Amino acid sequence: MPLFDEKSLERLEKEIERWEREVVPQWLKRLPERMEEFTTLSGIPVKRVYTPLDLRGFDYMEKLGLPGEYPYTRGIHATMYRARIWTMRMFSGYGGPEETNQRLKYLIKHGETGLSLAFDYPTLIGLDPDDPMARGEVGIVGVSVPTVVDMEVIFRDINLGEVTTNMTINPPAPVLLSFYVAVAEKQGVPYHKIGGTTQNDPLKEFIAQKSYVFPPEPAVKIAMDLVEWSIRNLPKWNPISISGYHIREAGATAVQELAFTLADGIEYVRQLRARGMDVDEFAPRLSFFFDAHINFFEEIAKFRAARRMWARIMREWFGARKARSMWLRFHTQTAGVSLTAQQPWLNIVRTAIEALAAVLGGTQSLHTNAFDEPFRVPSELAAKIALRTQQVIAYETGVADVIDPLGGSYYVEWLTDEMEERAWRIIERIERMGGMLEAVKKGYPQREVTEASYQFQREVEEGKRLIVGVNIFREEDEEEIRKVPLLEFDQEEIERRQVERVRRVREARDRARWERALSELRRAAERGENLMPYILGAVKAYATLGEIMGTLKGVYGTYVEPPIY
Repeated sequence: MPLFDEKSLERLEKEIERWEREVVPQWLKRLPERMEEFTTLSGIPVKRVYTPLDLRGFDYMEKLGLPGEYPYTRGIHATMYRARIWTMRMFSGYGGPEETNQRLKYLIKHGETGLSLAFDYPTLIGLDPDDPMARGEVGIVGVSVPTVVDMEVIFRDINLGEVTTNMTINPPAPVLLSFYVAVAEKQGVPYHKIGGTTQNDPLKEFIAQKSYVFPPEPAVKIAMDLVEWSIRNLPKWNPISISGYHIREAGATAVQELAFTLADGIEYVRQLRARGMDVDEFAPRLSFFFDAHINFFEEIAKFRAARRMWARIMREWFGARKARSMWLRFHTQTAGVSLTAQQPWLNIVRTAIEALAAVLGGTQSLHTNAFDEPFRVPSELAAKIALRTQQVIAYETGVADVIDPLGGSYYVEWLTDEMEERAWRIIERIERMGGMLEAVKKGYPQREVTEASYQFQREVEEGKRLIVGVNIFREEDEEEIRKVPLLEFDQEEIERRQVERVRRVREARDRARWERALSELRRAAERGENLMPYILGAVKAYATLGEIMGTLKGVYGTYVEPPIY
């Protein structure tokens, strides 16, 4: 079903040649263009204008189709936001469980429709707050959750059968999910009503975030244990969120983010199939997580290309039969790395533009960053403004009334195709290496991200990439920074409280039951069994996060990243 006939294209081609020869030079004499070459943030050259010539041979049904139908370029649902607005899921959590409980209730009161937990760094790498390595980090970049008791406090007066919760946790994901399940059980919530997501993506830790604990093979094995167990026990849970966000935040281009994220997904699908699972059994519960950066059209094209590529991968590579198995369902977060400490109020503008790109790209849920995040965890005011940004987009702008409103744009369709083609080249290279696990072990994506990050910083310093307030329209007197009402909390007091709580839990538990649970976990790890039932048993015996992770370290060891040159 081609969109344009050849005779029309030939006529247009002649008209463009005339325009380039007669009209453009006259304008350039009077108004020279701002730079010699225009590119997206991924370095894709951008022409002055796009026409049907850039979509020569473009087949509508092959490339676009209709919303809710293969290849899902225009959206995975037939009615998209006309039926249901995306989930507004604000990333929240700081200090101790009490502070986070209050922040969650505050956001729910102001219209948040999905919960999302941020954890502090000790929790992210599986340490208890009284571990010497946790000193000074407890509660800083997220909430401290070393025991099931802490999870209880976080969700005090919040019914886990009525909310969905995203947990941004990776190596200790099975432990934090077990905390959550145990709390739900205590509330009387049946397994089939427990809904939410665990990030649980170990490969991107080695590529970007670096919050790894175990070596690559056991890290992936443990993550797949969680996926397999959840598929068979928690039908509403998304057991993995395959994350490009952190890869992008580490400095990757949009094309690299797209390619590396899908390559991670391919690796996980293969790992699960190797366990004997049918692709249509687990694929409908796979989810993704992308960055929405500041280059508006490139981000929209990235989301559209991702849907089309994943649908093809699942149908043609893995033989998926169910429509849901081909859906690329994704959460989006606006780009933290695009926010600046200089002229911080401008971050509200940046976030609004990035959020709009995510919506026009068809996201299923969205977190909008707060303007004060270059400094610390958001204040209540900043978090509310970030939430209100989504609500204005949803209810005032009209962009949610039409599905894929930029579909058919010559530029957007060309850019979607171009990004897809460039991403396939990267994926093909990874495939030749033996897949993403092998590529990570060889350091390939790590080197690529490091190089892209360096090139971007160099372009900023040379003035080739303009950032308002940083290398253009600078203000010498940054008085505005001192006017930002930052969140204040007593980190030392929170750390003291968390240390006391974890020690009380240790003192009050049944020691024989605790020892037996950790012993069974260790033996299960040595036998190569699925660890989830044993981790859940240890959690119910009040083993701490650090104790469970320490038991697994004793079997699998820990990872030290080799130098990358």
